[in-house]
Amino acid sequence: MPTIRFPMIATALLPLALAIALPAAAQSAAGDARLPAWEQLTDAQREALIAPIRQRWNDNPDKRGHMLAHAERWREMGPEQRERARHGAERWRQLDPEKREAMRALYARMQSLPEAERQALREQWEKMTPEQRRAWVKANPAPPDAPKPPRRSEPQRDR
Repeated sequence: MPTIRFPMIATALLPLALAIALPAAAQSAAGDARLPAWEQLTDAQREALIAPIRQRWNDNPDKRGHMLAHAERWREMGPEQRERARHGAERWRQLDPEKREAMRALYARMQSLPEAERQALREQWEKMTPEQRRAWVKANPAPPDAPKPPRRSEPQRDR
């Protein structure tokens, strides 16, 4: 396993930290549009922005690879892709647990299908009533370790 240096990790996680912290900081600044650029922030302000990410990193050694990959993907995204990702994450957070479980089950099942069968399942799903969907999810539960659906900005890969 390659050794990852902290500066590289910090650089990769910085966009994630900013995406999480800056909106909150901007709101707490009472809408002040003249917040300084990163270079003008004090060491304490920079530390306040980075500290939550450092804590998550240190508290979750088994999730570090995912965190780093997420930060690198975020850095590669354009503004429109980032906005779609934020919107998708917000929609996911607002789903009730039953709908989340249904989406996990549907996603897990689709990953095992060729594209033509995926399309047929999508069409079938759209025509189902809520009761039929619940029955489908009960008959086709997501495995406990089912992959989470990708963010809308990521291309889906055929498997």
